[in-house]
Amino acid sequence: MNAPLLPLPDDDLTRLGLVEDGDLVLDEAALALAQLDHQAVDLTPYHDLLSEIAEQLEVTGMAAERAADQASALAAVLADQFGFLGDDLTYDDPDNADLIRVIDRRRGLPVSLAILYVAAARRIGWQAQVLDVPGHVLVLIGMDEAPVIVDPFAGGARVGAERLAALLQTHAPTHEPVTQVAAMPNRAVLIRLLQNQATRAEQAGHGRRALTLFARMTAVAPEYAHAWWQRARLLLVDGDVAGARSSLGTILEVTRDPELRAQVSDLLEKLAASS
Repeated sequence: MNAPLLPLPDDDLTRLGLVEDGDLVLDEAALALAQLDHQAVDLTPYHDLLSEIAEQLEVTGMAAERAADQASALAAVLADQFGFLGDDLTYDDPDNADLIRVIDRRRGLPVSLAILYVAAARRIGWQAQVLDVPGHVLVLIGMDEAPVIVDPFAGGARVGAERLAALLQTHAPTHEPVTQVAAMPNRAVLIRLLQNQATRAEQAGHGRRALTLFARMTAVAPEYAHAWWQRARLLLVDGDVAGARSSLGTILEVTRDPELRAQVSDLLEKLAASS
């Protein structure tokens, strides 16, 4: 596997890329990613706050055995007590996908808030998953009988069947109807967080920043071919043909997708012919 092209401040990315998906602690991993942009920040108060949230959740949800009661406790603690809500006013602010700044501001994107909800629930032994909904992220509480879906962006509000169907229709009206939503692996959640930052960086004209973020993705999830492709694209924009070739070569190592492999091979041939 090719090493990340851009220099990394510490070994956190490498460690995250090596940890088994089920062993990733979402909020701690997201904090480690955020600290790459805040090297002078001491994470101790942030870890202390996450522990405090879990302690309060354990007290508030002491008798919560049903998923519905656990969902209520999560909303009471994270939204009502600690004030974590979706940022409706400045939704596209990059701070909303930076967990350090999310904790500072008590505002975030659906994915960053979902990380806080799921991690807090898991810390006290509850079952919780991040749900991938087109254009949105929700949280599933409980995995067996009568699970409950909540929306962290809306203060932990319950999402019933009608609301879920409306979300699916709103965000995918021209595609095949979506009838199911899937729980996201932990690593995919972290990639979603970084992807939000990279998209906003590129939209703002900060290509080098976007390149750095895609490099982080390839370190955190080296098997994620899309990040290598985007990294290669931005390297070409930056004039680094050798780096682009390296990233494209890695795609051929990590994917068996015939369509993607054909695209990569075609681009490599064009780069060789133009050199």
